[in-house]
Amino acid sequence: MARLCETDGLTDDQTEILKAVRQFVEKEILPVATALEHADEYPTAIVEGLKELGLFGLMIPEEYGGLGESLLTYALAVEEIARGWMSVSGIINTHFIVAYMLLRHGTEEQKQKYLPRMATGEVRGAFSMSEPGCGSDVAAITTKAVVSTSSAGEQPEYTITGQKMWLTNGGSANLVAVLVKTDEGQDSVYRNMTTFLVEKQEGFGETAQGVTIPGKIDKMGYKGVDTTEMVFEGHRISADQILGGEPGKGFYQMMDGVEVGRVNVAARGCGVANRAFELGVAYAQQRETFGKKIAEHQAVLFRLAEMATKVEAAHQMMVRAARKKDSGQRNDLEAGMAKYLASEYCAQVVEDSFRIHGGYGFSKEYEIERLYREAPMLLIGEGTADIQRMIIGRRLLEDYAL
Repeated sequence: MARLCETDGLTDDQTEILKAVRQFVEKEILPVATALEHADEYPTAIVEGLKELGLFGLMIPEEYGGLGESLLTYALAVEEIARGWMSVSGIINTHFIVAYMLLRHGTEEQKQKYLPRMATGEVRGAFSMSEPGCGSDVAAITTKAVVSTSSAGEQPEYTITGQKMWLTNGGSANLVAVLVKTDEGQDSVYRNMTTFLVEKQEGFGETAQGVTIPGKIDKMGYKGVDTTEMVFEGHRISADQILGGEPGKGFYQMMDGVEVGRVNVAARGCGVANRAFELGVAYAQQRETFGKKIAEHQAVLFRLAEMATKVEAAHQMMVRAARKKDSGQRNDLEAGMAKYLASEYCAQVVEDSFRIHGGYGFSKEYEIERLYREAPMLLIGEGTADIQRMIIGRRLLEDYAL
């Protein structure tokens, strides 16, 4: 029985859910992940299986057709899925962030309209902040929504023009939460941003009036999942589609979503690192050099010890961040620390496992080759390591102010 990544204090329901997810990963994801990844093929059958498991509605409350589980349950499920194939966890994550933002900030009408269909996976979510000219500098976005028509007693209509970048699920999603600039007359740029809920068709090309998804971006890793641009050319949208019904609150809504997204990225880092350790410790007990298993060489044994310690430390920090959020407390410090540590440790553990594999790690026949290309994405997703350090440092100065 593996001792790494155990979580104390889980309920019977949580234990059963995670057991079902692990079985699904072992049976449906691990046997096909590398072949699908090398082909850059969307995992349609896997996604359908996740729908049947109810994972698209894992944190959506029961009143809207979901399972009503906690962020901790969700994060632990993501950890298991990422252990099988990180791209699949990305498909779930962007959907989850949109559902979370709707739940926290949407009007009751918006919740009723979208959440029940999101719980079943009929409506699939994506969210968009980044643009070709800006990533972490969210305030520098240029995509803009301007009021185009407004009659007395009617909701105004907006026109969106601009270009967004790095949409995970950009092709497969049919609901995208998009952050744009609006003129609310506020002094702060952050109060002149609004989140719109943009409906579109699945696929590529012109997927809605004035909305174009050009195609998949060819990436080093994180394949299978569709990562795209999103081009707006005079897209008309009603004010009814403003998240929460009130403009000017988009930045804060997005940051709330990204905060829980960072717990998710930490969970992904834990899952990938755990799989890399499993591969490394297994290979080290099979490969022989100088008349004995390489695991018996002190250099490799020490490497395995460091890898396992990093896997365990990242897992426990991720669990703490999720539990902090579930308790209703502010968790930006813990989420930033968990994301930073888990992504850095993941990259290190994967590289150590790669080194243990020697020349075979460079072969596409071995799974570690795929993990070696996937791990770097976690260093930049949901805010780079430097952004996390900035968040952590500023938060610490608040807590330890003289």
